[in-house]
Amino acid sequence: MARKLKTMDGNNAAAHVAYAFTDVAAIYPITPSSVMAEHVDEWTAQNRKNLFGQTVKVAEMQSEGGAAGAVHGSLIAGALTTTFTASQGLLLMIPNMYKIAAENLPCVMHVSARALATHALSIFGDHSDVMACRQTGFAQLASSSVQECMDMAAVAHLSAIKSRVPFMHFFDGFRTSHELQKIDVLEYGELRKMIDMDAVRRFRANALNSEHPIMRSTVINPDIAFQLREAVNPYYEAVPEIVEGYMAQMSKLTGRTYNIFNYFLT
Repeated sequence: MARKLKTMDGNNAAAHVAYAFTDVAAIYPITPSSVMAEHVDEWTAQNRKNLFGQTVKVAEMQSEGGAAGAVHGSLIAGALTTTFTASQGLLLMIPNMYKIAAENLPCVMHVSARALATHALSIFGDHSDVMACRQTGFAQLASSSVQECMDMAAVAHLSAIKSRVPFMHFFDGFRTSHELQKIDVLEYGELRKMIDMDAVRRFRANALNSEHPIMRSTVINPDIAFQLREAVNPYYEAVPEIVEGYMAQMSKLTGRTYNIFNYFLT
């Protein structure tokens, strides 16, 4: 059967997939990522359903820092949560990113990578914002075309849910984010077959709930801090195999070859 083709840009492609996997989107606009949040807000107004048969709840906050705090709180409450940002906006999210990663919360951030303001404001696309977040604990997955924006956005969400490691899916701001291409659209029915619903149920069961209280955000001394910090290592060690597995599924579904590493012989 012929697959559905549609002309769109990278922001639209990423938002199409993000909507499918999202319960809550906490947003704040910043160029060139604002379009992703606008699409999600528009689809919510149109009563579009995600993979779980629900309309995404959109919360526009007062800043990117507030959006990141809302993402963290929403995840702790058991809602699969997404945000979209770039540049200085991403930097404002870094404090919460450390908490999200350390608590094994399956968040996905979609970033239209953009230059950071230094001696002057710049809106050109580079990866200085993304590179500033490498140490936060977020896995990073890059897309280099509009088609990859759609495919890798799905891999990011699927992998985050299964691995319990948050992902940052990023692509070039203004280049990939605004470039129009005719691409192969992933249907929500196809994505539904790929999601690990057991992992989703475990995530929701671990939400804050007065009926079965759990301990979060403690204060600990140095004698055990690093022992507890290392407890997340097995989750990260499992990430490459999980990502490779979903890339293989995406390759089988679409006919486009994806691997963590592609080797080219000359």
